[in-house]
Amino acid sequence: MSVSNATMGSDSSRWSDAVIALLAVGAIAGATFAASGEIDAWRWLHWVCKPLATLLILLTVWWTESAVSPRYQRWMAVGMAFSLAGDVFLMLPQDAFVQGLVSFLLAHLCFIVALLTDSRFAERPLGMLACVAYGAFNLWALWPSLPDPLHVPVVVYVLVLACMGGQAVVRARLHAMDAVVGSAQWSMAGALLFMLSDTLLAWDRFRFVIPLSGLWVLATYYAALWCLARSVRGSR
Repeated sequence: MSVSNATMGSDSSRWSDAVIALLAVGAIAGATFAASGEIDAWRWLHWVCKPLATLLILLTVWWTESAVSPRYQRWMAVGMAFSLAGDVFLMLPQDAFVQGLVSFLLAHLCFIVALLTDSRFAERPLGMLACVAYGAFNLWALWPSLPDPLHVPVVVYVLVLACMGGQAVVRARLHAMDAVVGSAQWSMAGALLFMLSDTLLAWDRFRFVIPLSGLWVLATYYAALWCLARSVRGSR
C-alpha cells in the first residue's frame, strides 16, 4: 500500500469512526430521554440512530482493506448483520425480545466462527472456563426472576455468549507474541464488552432497574461492536 493510499485509508477510518460515535450518542440520548411508553422525538432519535450506527460498523467491516484474513472478515460481517437485526427487534414498540435474543445468538455464533479462523476451540482453557463461570453465576443469580418460557433460550444464549467471550480470550493468549496480536486484543476487548453489555441488559430487565440503563447498555454495546470491527484491521 502506498503512503498516499494509507493516508487516505486512515482519514476515511477516522471519519467513519466519528460518524459512528455521533450516531451512538444519538441512540443513547434517545434511549435515555425518551418518555416511557410514548413515541416522542427522543424515541424517534433512538430508532433512527441505533440501527444506523450498527449498519455503519457493519460497512466498515465489509469495506476493510488488508483484513487479518478474508474468512475472519466475512464471518465478522455476518455477525454484525445479525446484530443489526437484533437491534431492530429489541427497539420495536411490541415485545420482540425472543426474536432479538435469537438474532444476537446467531451473531455470537458467527463471531465464534471468525475467532476460530486462527485458533482452536478452548485451546487454552483457563480463559474459556472463566467466561463460562461468569455466565453461570449470572444465570444462577437471574434464574428466580426469569419467566419460565425463557429458561431454555436464555441458558442457550448465555452458554454461546460465554463461549464467544472465552474464545476471544483464548485467541488473545495464543497470539500474544505474534503478528495477529493487535487483532486478537481488539477482539478480546469487544467480546468482553459484549458480555458486560448483555449482563447489564439482563439485570435491568429481569432483576432490578439500573439507573440510566440505556446509557450503560448501549455505550458498552457500541464499544463492543467497534472493537470487534477494529479487530478485522489487525495491527494496522
